[in-house]
Amino acid sequence: MQTIGLIGGMSWESTALYYKLINERVRDRIGKLHSAPLLLYSYDFEEIKQMQYAGRWSEAAASLAEVARRLEGAGARAIVLCTNTMHKLAPDIISSVTVPFIHLGDATAKRIRAKGYRRVGLLGTKFTMEEDFYIDRLRAHDLDVLVPPTEARADVNRIIYEELCLGIVADPSRRRYQEVMAALVAAGAECIILGCTEITMLVGPDDTSVETFDTTAIHAETAADFAIG
Repeated sequence: MQTIGLIGGMSWESTALYYKLINERVRDRIGKLHSAPLLLYSYDFEEIKQMQYAGRWSEAAASLAEVARRLEGAGARAIVLCTNTMHKLAPDIISSVTVPFIHLGDATAKRIRAKGYRRVGLLGTKFTMEEDFYIDRLRAHDLDVLVPPTEARADVNRIIYEELCLGIVADPSRRRYQEVMAALVAAGAECIILGCTEITMLVGPDDTSVETFDTTAIHAETAADFAIG
């Protein structure tokens, strides 16, 4: 198997899911006591959050690129960025290494298109829902992307940063997400992208009337399949 380099800690709650899901996929595919060869760099997420909200994206890009180079130097044969939001800086990582970068947006879009869906509802951080870097990546796969209105986006973002990233899973927040997803379906969404790696902690297939696509699971499975070859 080939070694995967994970850039994690954004947050560590979802990075722990990546570790579990990647190794479960390897176990299920090839059996016995097999598990994935992984290298992990885990950030102090508070530092990343401060960069995000202060708009210090160039500083964050330089840091992520350096980490990717270090993982490649340590033997990683592909890089996996364990967060949707920081894929804003994927081009900086890609240009800094010679090994493949397994893009979360591409993996998710391919899974959705394979199911025949075209109009998707997107949940994520405010950066993911409001900026072009993620939505344009999905559109490149011929997907039509719907996002919640302003107030709902604020609630979705707040719950991610103030609760899920701290490991807090609350019923009122689950009900709010259910409301937001129902509104997206009413607006024409054929499926829902859980476009933040922590959202899977809160809601899933039973929380909406349409199919959900868990980006954490999809990305982890794609990484595991690369490792297995």
